[in-house]
Amino acid sequence: MEPVRTCVGCRARAPRSTLLRVVVRDALLVPDERASLPGRGAWVHDTTECVDAAIRRRAFGRALRVPGPLDTQTIQDHPQRNG
Repeated sequence: MEPVRTCVGCRARAPRSTLLRVVVRDALLVPDERASLPGRGAWVHDTTECVDAAIRRRAFGRALRVPGPLDTQTIQDHPQRNG
C-alpha cells in the first residue's frame, strides 16, 4: 500500500507518487522532484490551481513551519505537468 499525503493547496488526500514535495532552502521554496532532499517537506498537486491556492493561503509557510515570508518564484516557475 502506497503512502498517502495531503495536498497543502486543495487539502485532498492523494498517493505520494501523485504529489510534488516542496522544501525550503534559505527562504526559497524548492521543488523536490525525487522527494529526497533533507528537511521538512510540504506536498502539493503539481497543478497551477493547487500551487496558487497554497501560495494564496500561505499554506507552505505553515506546513514547513517557517516564520516570515517565503520566495515562491521557483515553485511558480516550475514546469507543472497537469495544469
